[in-house]
Amino acid sequence: MIKKVLVLGLCSALALGCKTSKTVTENAQQEDKKGDFKSYAKVITKDAITDSGLFTTHKVDDKVYFEIPDSLFNKDMLWVSRIAKAPSGYGGGYVNAGSKVNEQVVRWSKRGKNIDVKVMSFENKSDEESPINKSVKANNFEPILYSAAIETMKPDSSAYVIDVTNLFEDEVAAINAMDASARKRYKVKRLDKSRSYIEEVHAFPENVEVRHVMTYDAEEPPERGQASTISMLMNQSMILLPEDKMMPRIADYRVGWFTVGKYDYDSEALKSYDYEIIRRWRLEPKDVEAYKNGELVEPVKPIVYYLDPATPMRWRPYFKKGIEDWNKAFEAAGFKNAIIAKNPPTKEEDPDFSPEDVRYSVVRYVASTTRNAVGPSVTDPRTGEIIESDIIWYHNHLRSYRNRFMIEAGAQNPKARTLETPEEEIGEMMRMVIAHEVGHALGLPHNMKASAAYPTDSLRSAAFTQKYGLTPSIMDYARVNYVAQPEDKGVRYIRMMGPYDIYAINWGYRYLPEAESSKDEKESLDRWILEKAGDPIYEFGSGYGGRDPQSQRESLGKDQVKASEYGLANMKKVVPNLIDWTTKDGYGYDDLEEVYGELIKLWRGYLYHVVTNVGGVYETRKTADQEGVMYSPVSDDIQKEAVAFLNKNAFTTPNWLLDSEILDRIQSTGAVERIKQLQTRVLSNLLDEDRLMRMIENKQLHGNNYSVIALLEDLRSGIFTELYSGEKVDVYRRNLQRAYVDMSIGYINELEERNDIAGTDIIPLMRGELATLKSQINRMQYSTSDRLSRYHYKDLIARIDKAFSNK
Repeated sequence: MIKKVLVLGLCSALALGCKTSKTVTENAQQEDKKGDFKSYAKVITKDAITDSGLFTTHKVDDKVYFEIPDSLFNKDMLWVSRIAKAPSGYGGGYVNAGSKVNEQVVRWSKRGKNIDVKVMSFENKSDEESPINKSVKANNFEPILYSAAIETMKPDSSAYVIDVTNLFEDEVAAINAMDASARKRYKVKRLDKSRSYIEEVHAFPENVEVRHVMTYDAEEPPERGQASTISMLMNQSMILLPEDKMMPRIADYRVGWFTVGKYDYDSEALKSYDYEIIRRWRLEPKDVEAYKNGELVEPVKPIVYYLDPATPMRWRPYFKKGIEDWNKAFEAAGFKNAIIAKNPPTKEEDPDFSPEDVRYSVVRYVASTTRNAVGPSVTDPRTGEIIESDIIWYHNHLRSYRNRFMIEAGAQNPKARTLETPEEEIGEMMRMVIAHEVGHALGLPHNMKASAAYPTDSLRSAAFTQKYGLTPSIMDYARVNYVAQPEDKGVRYIRMMGPYDIYAINWGYRYLPEAESSKDEKESLDRWILEKAGDPIYEFGSGYGGRDPQSQRESLGKDQVKASEYGLANMKKVVPNLIDWTTKDGYGYDDLEEVYGELIKLWRGYLYHVVTNVGGVYETRKTADQEGVMYSPVSDDIQKEAVAFLNKNAFTTPNWLLDSEILDRIQSTGAVERIKQLQTRVLSNLLDEDRLMRMIENKQLHGNNYSVIALLEDLRSGIFTELYSGEKVDVYRRNLQRAYVDMSIGYINELEERNDIAGTDIIPLMRGELATLKSQINRMQYSTSDRLSRYHYKDLIARIDKAFSNK
């Protein structure tokens, strides 16, 4: 027994000695390690402004330091660069506060006595065990965005401190405000470091936010008063991405979603497999078994939007309804209470609440003259998971809807005949705008094809519009019912959520518990699409390309010609009332001028909706297992009807619009130039080269009878009506006729200079048309007794002769 005690005591003493020796050695090593750097107290002084969060941030005088924990090295973080404030007129007025400049995944890594920020890419992928994985990694080497020397260590050695001042005050291309095109446009010389600085730094549990001013010397800034200077406030967000990755859902272009592109090099095909995944929130049911049994189940983590504390109290109920309207769609996907709107918490309820904290998604109310609303979101590019979203509502967006309601519904709806739109109507508009922007933040892009699913005359029916709205999707641009006529009572004038939205949310968000991989989901996803195939209510079209007349911004109904006729009929009733509806005693005519100008733009939009039918091609998105073709040309009859409409409503002088009572109140001159620009733009759009080439191709491939020759003959008879009637040619028509001749000559010159073989058919077509026109002018020019009209015809002949003599 004594031996055992002695042995145990010896062993304990040896163990203690070993442990003590090891601790002393480690401490000595740490001291040596710290000895390589400055003292923590000398770098992070008592005057430092410190904020603790994902990183601890320190602001010491004009310097900013990041204190990066060991545990966060080599973790994926999303870096989002946004313009927080931009100068007036920047980007032609299309770049607003909140515009995203860049989004990239970064990792912070230690390299000797330095810390690097590496930019990671998840676009190209392969299995870790696959032989090709080595090649994927070798050919996707991570660039180093920034590197800094370690300044000091945290006293407990758990974090390293670096100076990041230069990261935000120098011009680092990956995060700065000014891209190459903007630098060229404004003739930017350099970033002026003396006028560039870090404004504020905040740390939150899952993100770090930095705001910094960047000032550039520029020879031609957006506005002259900016004194050869462009200053911008940038917001940099660095967000920790989840280690527990969401399973991606593979996109299908037949259902509209915002997506992330991928390239899979493990594909057995003789190429990389190119595919896309959709952007969506992570919604998983709390009770999977109940969900599988068809019960509505709450998600583990619902989508929560807080209202901005700056939101006026009167508008909060409408904002909240617009957010929670989406619960109807989520219920179709099996979830209840999936999206929740909350008032901003008080200091007592949540003293740490901040809209900048990535844990909170916020509907921000911005006091700005910008007339817009946007629904951006932050997405994990590895999986498509939406991490957070801030909807931005700019105060003056109300102004846009007020004006549009008056212009497009004033003839039919007495509530629209005032600039003080009743709260019930303007509130409903705001609700639907917020719902539209939330739709973007949920992952849905615009569906401009949706409105063409409804027969145009159905929009004049109270029963139909109250039940189905103006379009099957709130993601379409269909803001006000301009089709309804004054005699149509009880119709709905404001868009609302529709069946396509419910279908799309179910397709993107329904949880498939049996699927172990994204590929396992494809059979179910395809089946849901095929169940709706052939029904235009469930079709998707982006509206890009300008070829499909059924996929256009702001259009309503299947028949664009009829819809535009209805819209113009209403406008003609609105114009004589604009003075009464927009003016009040003691004030000027600013509102009258604004509304009148917007009315002209809407009129132009109606005309463009019709133009797209000419040489138009319908697109129906399909996959190889579906019958029928994807593209089919618009019929001859519809094209001919469209041109007849344009001759009547675009190229005939719009005397109804030229109301002298209005014009003499808002301008001393300019009416002639305004109509000239509008008509020539429509004509230029109609004679677009791509459109004419499609018509030539459709004639060859499909036997369409409405050819370019037929188009030019119809235009000549419509634009040069006075040549055959002998009537006087007014100033508006002279401008239009000159534009037609100059445009035709310009076509020939441009195509010949380009030596464009594909466009050579257009050259003889235009030459033949000009020769025919010259012949008819020579024969008919003296049928008018108006001297100015005859001089005008002689001028047209001289222009044609000059063009031909130069060849």
